[in-house]
Amino acid sequence: MRIPFELAETLAVVVDEGTLDAAARRLHVTPSAVSQRIKTLEEQLGRLVLVRSKPVRPTEAGMSVIRLARQLALLEHDALAELGADDGETALTSVPLAVNADSLATWFLEPLARLGERHPVVFDLHRDDQDFTAGLLESGTVMGAVTSRAAPVAGCRASVLGAMRYEAVATPSYVERWLGGDRRAALADAPLVDLDRRDDLQNEWLAQQGVDPAHPPRHYVPASNDFATSVRLGLGWAMLPRFQSHDALHRGELVLLGGAPVDVALHWQQWNLRSPLLDAIAETIVAEGRRVLTPA
Repeated sequence: MRIPFELAETLAVVVDEGTLDAAARRLHVTPSAVSQRIKTLEEQLGRLVLVRSKPVRPTEAGMSVIRLARQLALLEHDALAELGADDGETALTSVPLAVNADSLATWFLEPLARLGERHPVVFDLHRDDQDFTAGLLESGTVMGAVTSRAAPVAGCRASVLGAMRYEAVATPSYVERWLGGDRRAALADAPLVDLDRRDDLQNEWLAQQGVDPAHPPRHYVPASNDFATSVRLGLGWAMLPRFQSHDALHRGELVLLGGAPVDVALHWQQWNLRSPLLDAIAETIVAEGRRVLTPA
């Protein structure tokens, strides 16, 4: 059994774009041609590769084919580079990566910008909680990920980045309004800010203070920069990395609430595929993470 690269590539584009029509526009063919390619692929494999929902979803077999398509595209890029093809003669290689929101908002984009200056590459970033980005590696959706998972995903290799250190902060006016008197009792009633319903950093700090995390009322602000802004505006207290709180703390616009910081260890995982481009991405990201993050 063989899997033609054109068919595997088509499936990957369909899943990336979400619909057959959008994939057809990107591939410069008709939607019927895209549909026929998927049908041919399914006939050759003897199994379904695509759930035709809105947006479409790959089946387990489809995820294997997508992983193959991305690996072949990467190897093609490396081969052309070794053959001395000029950047203008080759299409920019799309590299999908997964990253947690706070890394994306603080340190992660700078190494990508340097990579973009040196390599003919564009990045397709997938943002998710660091506890869930490894799943995007397992599915073949991304080639590399910032993750809290230390053990390598099957078929991947892992490197330590460092720890994102979070500290509890709030505005002075918020502290005066909500946290006077018995601090532990006040924290049970004081509103806090969560990034989303999977954000457990505030819960972890509350537990350290002997406060039941189920008690406080919560705001949900699901974007890292807006999350930090909401704290600086006094909406509630929250755990912020020093990247986002340093200047405001220096100006007195935020104050530390005390207690031990919460460190979230981060790792870089990527496909265990020998590729000069993927190796360059790993080297640049790992070096930046180890430069700016707290040693794990």
